[in-house]
Amino acid sequence: MVKQRALIIIKPDAVQRGLIGKITKRFEQVGLKIVGLKFIWATIEQIKNQYPETEAWFKKVGERTLINYKTNLPATRQGVSEYAKKILGTADPIAIGKLVRQWLIKYLQESPIFIVVLEGYETVEIVRKICGNTIPLLAAPGTIRSDFSHDNIELANEKQRPLRNVVHASDTLEDAEKEINLWFNPNELFEYERADEKIMLNKRNHKS
Repeated sequence: MVKQRALIIIKPDAVQRGLIGKITKRFEQVGLKIVGLKFIWATIEQIKNQYPETEAWFKKVGERTLINYKTNLPATRQGVSEYAKKILGTADPIAIGKLVRQWLIKYLQESPIFIVVLEGYETVEIVRKICGNTIPLLAAPGTIRSDFSHDNIELANEKQRPLRNVVHASDTLEDAEKEINLWFNPNELFEYERADEKIMLNKRNHKS
């Protein structure tokens, strides 16, 4: 079985609240290995590269925003399109995606960010489960976003900003590879063995 790597970004709202240690502990205590980390004040260019300026990305984010509105009471009463037009000025997914990207670029410049590369088996899926749903209200109890964020869509929209959900995690293996290459050089990633890896990889000893 091949190991995977995933990238997480501990966002400004978590950094400013002193949650770096508590968040990284969640990943380490399940056996995921930290192979790279940085604490930096990201440049605009770095943040822009994190969020692709492509029609496909804009559409994905915009459509996800509209779907999220379906769980929002004002949107349910008024209709999703009408609510989006009232709050965002448009119901077009691509236009919404472009707006959200602008918010994200500003958001990640509010303070330094803490970036971690994690390694292990089925890492991407495990990391996503530990982080929980990107909407804190929908995140399962015990997940990072459920435990450390109570921001909501309606308030974020009113303030013209993204949800403050404390952490970003790679969506897929392809995204993980792209994001790791964006933030880290190969010589900034380390190879070593954790004690629990030895336990997982050792063959069972049979008594003769």
